[in-house]
Amino acid sequence: MPHGNAPTRPHVSICGYSTGTAQSERFRGPALADGAELWRLAGACGTLEVNSPYTYLMLSDHFAETCVIAERDGAAVGFVAAFIVPGRPDTIFVWQVGVAPQGRGRGLGKAMLAALLKRPGCAGIRYLEATVTPSNHASEALFRAFARDRGARCATERGYPEEVFPGDAHETERRFRIGPLSAPGAPRARAEPGLSRQEAHMHQTFERLESNVRSYCRDFAAVFTRAKDHRIWAEDGREFIDFFAGAGGLNYGHNPDDMKEKLLEYIGRDGITHGLDMATSAKESFLKRFNDVVLGPRGMTYRVLFPGPTGTNAVEAALKLARKVTGRTGIVSFTNGFHGMTLGALALTANPFKRSGAGVPLGHGTAMPYCGYMGDKLDTLAYLDRMVGDAGSGLDLPAAVIVETLQGEGGLNTASFEWLRGVADICARHEILLIVDDIQAGCGRTGPFFSFEPAGIKPDIICLSKSISGYGLPLAITLVKPEYDRFAPGEHNGTFRGNNPAFVTATAALRHWETPALQRATAVKAETVRQALTRIVASNPGLRGQVRGRGLMQGIAVGVPGLAKDVCAAAFDRGLIMETSGPASEVAKVMPPLTIDDAALTRGLEILADAAQAAVAAHADTMREAAD
Repeated sequence: MPHGNAPTRPHVSICGYSTGTAQSERFRGPALADGAELWRLAGACGTLEVNSPYTYLMLSDHFAETCVIAERDGAAVGFVAAFIVPGRPDTIFVWQVGVAPQGRGRGLGKAMLAALLKRPGCAGIRYLEATVTPSNHASEALFRAFARDRGARCATERGYPEEVFPGDAHETERRFRIGPLSAPGAPRARAEPGLSRQEAHMHQTFERLESNVRSYCRDFAAVFTRAKDHRIWAEDGREFIDFFAGAGGLNYGHNPDDMKEKLLEYIGRDGITHGLDMATSAKESFLKRFNDVVLGPRGMTYRVLFPGPTGTNAVEAALKLARKVTGRTGIVSFTNGFHGMTLGALALTANPFKRSGAGVPLGHGTAMPYCGYMGDKLDTLAYLDRMVGDAGSGLDLPAAVIVETLQGEGGLNTASFEWLRGVADICARHEILLIVDDIQAGCGRTGPFFSFEPAGIKPDIICLSKSISGYGLPLAITLVKPEYDRFAPGEHNGTFRGNNPAFVTATAALRHWETPALQRATAVKAETVRQALTRIVASNPGLRGQVRGRGLMQGIAVGVPGLAKDVCAAAFDRGLIMETSGPASEVAKVMPPLTIDDAALTRGLEILADAAQAAVAAHADTMREAAD
C-alpha cells in the first residue's frame, strides 16, 4: 500500500452483511494501537485484502477521522475505512467494510456507515461513493439499503475496468454514488448541485424543462448518445446491451446499415419528406414491395390504410372503420389488453393507471376474460360466445372484437392457437369483425411476420406499427379486407399519415422476409431465451417466477411485488437495458432485436441471471430488516 491520501485501488468487500439493526455495538475512530487488531479482523472476514499490518496502521493514522471501528465487549467486530475524495470535500469514498463472524446478521454494515457520517471529519459530507464488483451482491444490497434509508438516490456508473489490473483476475467495478444524504427515513431528496456530471445534466435539462410525464428516462438514468445493432452508449461512456429494442420498435436493431444507406441516399437527393397522403415514389415502392414480400405469399388481399404514424392511430382507424361497416358501436376487448393512449384505444385498455389519465368516462368497450385468465375454472371461449350471442346477456352485439395474440404490455400473457381460432370462429358466426392488434407482437417479434399466422386465422383488420418502418421512424398501417374498405375519401386523414422517410426504410427492411432465414433464427434464439429464463427461475426460488411469452418476447413473471423492477434496475446497473410489463410491473421482459448475435444474447442473459440473483438477495435482506 503506497503512501498518500488514498489507496490506488479502492475496493469494498462485505462479510456477513445484513440490513438489520446493530444494537449492542459501540462505534469509535481508530488509533495506532488498533493496527494489529484491524489486521486480524480483516483476515477473519475472509474477503478483504490483507496486505500488511502497515496498511491498517495507516488507516489508524492518516484516515482516523474518516474511519469507524465497531466494538462489542471490548473487541473489534467491524470497521469501515474511507477517505474524503480529493477536490470534492462533500464526498466520502468508502474503501473497505468488514464485519467479523461474531458481528454478522445484525445490520452492522449500515450502522457503521451511519456512524461514519457522524465522525468529526465527515461533517460536510453529502455524498457517499464506493466501487462494487458485479458479483458482490452483499455490497450492492448494503449501499442500496443505506440509500433507501436516507431517502437518497443511488446512482451507478462504470468504475474501474478489469483491464487496468492485468493478470489480477479483477472484475470490472461499478461506482455507486449515494446522495444527497439526509437523515434516516427522511423523504427522498430532489436532485441539486453536487451530482455527478451525468446526473447534473439530466437534472438541469430534463427535470427542469421536460414534463413530469416522462417515464423511461427515470428507469434508465443515462443520457444516451449513440446506438448500433444491439448496443447503446451513454454520454459517460457506458455501453449497454439492448433487451428493450425500443419497446418493440427496433426489431432489426439500431441503425441497420442497409436501411441507413437507403435513407441517407433518399434525403441526399431531396426526396419527399412530408407528403400527406399524396402519391409519392417512396409510398409506391413500399406498397409494391409489401404486397410482393408479405401479403402475396400469404394469400392476403388486404388494402393498406395509412392512419397517423403511431400504433394508437392504427387502432383508432380500425375502430372507426368497424363501427362504420357494421353500424354498431360496441367493441369487445380482453382483460390485461393494451391498445394505445388515445381515447378510443384507451377505452379498450385494461390498465387502470393508463385509463385514469383520460379524465373522462371511457365508453363503448367491454372487457372479456383473455385466454387462461380464469384458470381452469371457466371456458372463456364459451363465455364470450354466450355473451355476444344471447340477447339477454346485457351486451349489445359489438361491432368488433380486438385481441392481441401475445399481450406485450399486459404481462406477456399468451393466447393458445386453439383459443385464437375459437375467437375467430365466434366472430364469423355472429358477424363481428375481428381486429388483431399486432403492433408489438408483429413484424417477426414472435417468429413469423404476423404473430397470428400459426393459428391459421384471417383477421378482418390488422393493426401494425412499431417495427414496420424497420428503423424506428414513426409509421403505422391498418390492413383491411377489401370488402370492408368503406371510408370515403378524406373521411379518415391526418397531416403525418404519409411518412416518406419511413416508407424508404420499411421497404429496405422487407429484405428480411424474402427468405425464412430470420424466422428460423428467431426460433433458435427464442429457445435459448426460454432455457435461460427457466434456469434463472429454478436457481432463484425467491423470485417465485414463471416464464411467459413467445418468440423473442418473453420474460419472467415475478411473484414478489416490486421485485421485477428491482431485477431490471440491477440489470441496468450491469449494462443491460430491459423493462417491466404487466398491470403491476410484475414481469421482467426480454425483448432484444431479432438480429442480435448469439454471443451478445448469451451475455445479456448472463447479466440478467446475475441481476436476478442480486435483486433476490437484496430483497431477502430487506425482509429480514422488516422482521427485525
